[in-house]
Amino acid sequence: MSRAKDLAKKNSLRIKRKRRVRGKVSGTVAVPRLTVFKSNKFISAQAIDDVTGATLAAVSGQIANKEGAKTAGAEFAKTLLAKEITTVIFDRNGYLYHGVVAAFADALRDNGIKV
Repeated sequence: MSRAKDLAKKNSLRIKRKRRVRGKVSGTVAVPRLTVFKSNKFISAQAIDDVTGATLAAVSGQIANKEGAKTAGAEFAKTLLAKEITTVIFDRNGYLYHGVVAAFADALRDNGIKV
């Protein structure tokens, strides 16, 4: 297979996982859904109230490794605590719970957010 076909297949499998997880996970004002997006250089996360479709809080940052994800997670935890959000439902957005995604979630837990 060519590189383009490999990337297309990888992305289509992630989208399938995303839809499967997203069908089971929903957030409210009291317990928002926290969704994560990652690329090779950046990570972004949003706390979303699915009842109204509103984004309650968001963060994005540059990552080079797990340490960058931990920094972004700690920053996002401060933002959530400032808005009096202490519990979230984690939506990994089709990514494996490994590496940067796991480091981000662990940083949230270490800073007082129940994930």
